[in-house]
Amino acid sequence: MKALYIDCGMGAAGDMLTAALIELLPEEERSAFVDEFNALGIPDVEMSLAPSVKCGITGTHVSIKVGGIEEDEHMHEHHHDHDNEHGHEHTHADGTHHSHAHHGTADIAHIVNDHLDLPEKVKKDILAVYDIIAAAESKVHGMPVDQVHFHEVGTMDALADVTAVCMLMNRIAPEKVVASPINTGSGTVRCAHGILPVPAPATANILMGMPSYSSGIRSELCTPTGAALIKHFATGFGSMPVMITEAIGYGMGNKDFETANCVRIMLGQAE
Repeated sequence: MKALYIDCGMGAAGDMLTAALIELLPEEERSAFVDEFNALGIPDVEMSLAPSVKCGITGTHVSIKVGGIEEDEHMHEHHHDHDNEHGHEHTHADGTHHSHAHHGTADIAHIVNDHLDLPEKVKKDILAVYDIIAAAESKVHGMPVDQVHFHEVGTMDALADVTAVCMLMNRIAPEKVVASPINTGSGTVRCAHGILPVPAPATANILMGMPSYSSGIRSELCTPTGAALIKHFATGFGSMPVMITEAIGYGMGNKDFETANCVRIMLGQAE
């Protein structure tokens, strides 16, 4: 059966998972995927690819710009609040404009269901992943899911990552997805509310029921989006299964460590 093995030895983040999955596509299809993604019309979002080298290994870095600005790595994951006055506007096919004062689960569902031309399975995957993230934030902040709102730029960035991974998983269509235990990193991370421990509370909540650890690297290696994507798609956790590998993808992060900062995904045939 077609199988994916996701090596989370340096954590998991949406952009790194996206880049690794893109590398599993034939080279001639990669730029076409980026064009397809950018044509979706996620508000103010644009994706681009660039080669990246970590510890001598060449891979791909995915850049997601929102309104022409690329967020500082992973900071968008924690840019949430409850009285967000930033809105976005988008145009319907009939030319009417709609502005949203908040970005919550209902807004995400509206964008995905009403504005993105995607297969129904991909839409369901996107919303399922976002439900995992929203439920974790809801528990952390002690409020109903429908009252958790996110800053505009951060939400569009995270939605772009989730959408891209769901599109790629649908295209690759693995029957089995095994992920390694997830390296969370350690230390602290600065967010809109202040300085939080790593893994950030929402990430720690999502990781419940999944094998995770810290190798001692003082940085946030696993983000809420990365954890939620693994939780949704992984059919099992553990060591690499016996498989005949057909393609390998390296998705690179921004930061440099003694260990190559990448998510590695192997595609092949397993029993």
